[in-house]
Amino acid sequence: MKKAFSSLGPGLLFAGAAIGVSHLVQSTKAGAEFGFGLLWALFLAHIFKYPFFQYGPRYASATGETLLDGYKKLGKGVLLSYYILNFATMFTIQAAVTVVTAGLAANLFGFTNDLVLWSGVICTISFAILLFGKYKVLDSLMKYIVIILTISTVLTVLVAILNTNKGFTFNQIVPSGTAEITFLIAFLGWMPAPLDISIWHSLWSVEKNKNIFEKISPKQAIFDFNVGYIGTLFLSVCFVILGAMVMFKTGQSFSNKGAVFAAQLINLYTKNLGNYANIFIGIAAFTTMFSTTLTTMDASPRAMEKTSFLIFNKKAIFSYWLWLVILACGTFIILKYFLSDMGFLIKIATILSFLTAPFYAILNYVLITGKHTPKKYRPRLGLKILSISGIVFLVLFSLWFLLNF
Repeated sequence: MKKAFSSLGPGLLFAGAAIGVSHLVQSTKAGAEFGFGLLWALFLAHIFKYPFFQYGPRYASATGETLLDGYKKLGKGVLLSYYILNFATMFTIQAAVTVVTAGLAANLFGFTNDLVLWSGVICTISFAILLFGKYKVLDSLMKYIVIILTISTVLTVLVAILNTNKGFTFNQIVPSGTAEITFLIAFLGWMPAPLDISIWHSLWSVEKNKNIFEKISPKQAIFDFNVGYIGTLFLSVCFVILGAMVMFKTGQSFSNKGAVFAAQLINLYTKNLGNYANIFIGIAAFTTMFSTTLTTMDASPRAMEKTSFLIFNKKAIFSYWLWLVILACGTFIILKYFLSDMGFLIKIATILSFLTAPFYAILNYVLITGKHTPKKYRPRLGLKILSISGIVFLVLFSLWFLLNF
């Protein structure tokens, strides 16, 4: 058991990056505004995105390379397209997860409600952890963070179910109107996570192999991924249940202001467990979002460093630390001047993630089924069919959104 636990790593980093805004914010809002009506979207997102996330650790363990190395083999133009897309979205994504973390910190620790100041503190602490601890700290910390969040969330959901006297239906809803459709696309965009996290996962998988004596096999890598992926699905359902049980049809809605939203979120827990649980739940929620902030702050510079080297062959100039500083500064600027509406910031980040999803899905499928992946590690027919279905799903929903926007 101890060996199996210690072998887990990139899959739980995936979970740590995923179980953040998509769960604490989007899933809870889905339950509060639609009850159980968007469970169909939640399950479809997990099913149709599954192959493309799995191809990250599959390719890394089969070849010893990251997906970015594979993208270069597909053509330098492909890698350049990723470079531009990632640069265009990484600041907004980092700002979105950081501001939610800052809101929770303000609610938990007090001192000040200045979310820009809290964001600066959080970015500084994250920078220090990555500077001194690097991958090993991420790998070790994430296992305990996910366990704490899972226990606290499951306990809260059970109490909420036992205490509720509301009547619920499981009628599924297809949103209509610009506002509802926009929310649905945002919900799908980060459920369970943006597809470019598959690239991060391949980077973490390669890094994991550098820190252990025995190379992880493709079978172990997929098992590690499945543990994290099933965990994200389970917890997303839990957060939908919480939103539905506590806020659906109450006339209340979640605020777009960071500190107010954080207070409402923590109240979801304390309303069921009692005020004595406020500190514990606040710490669990903050730790979860902090882990997301930390993993995204590690992953984007890691991806940009690797991509810069593959394109320009200048690793020393475009280093991880340079990109880390650029990301921190860009995030701070966005939060300094565009913080007035947290909900809008999150919506932009999630919609951009959904609209770029077909690009990553197609690339991952072409790479894993092509000549650059050893034949014995390529997906079987069933997974190929699911992959093609997933690409169709992502493309059609993107077109549907653009036509109705």
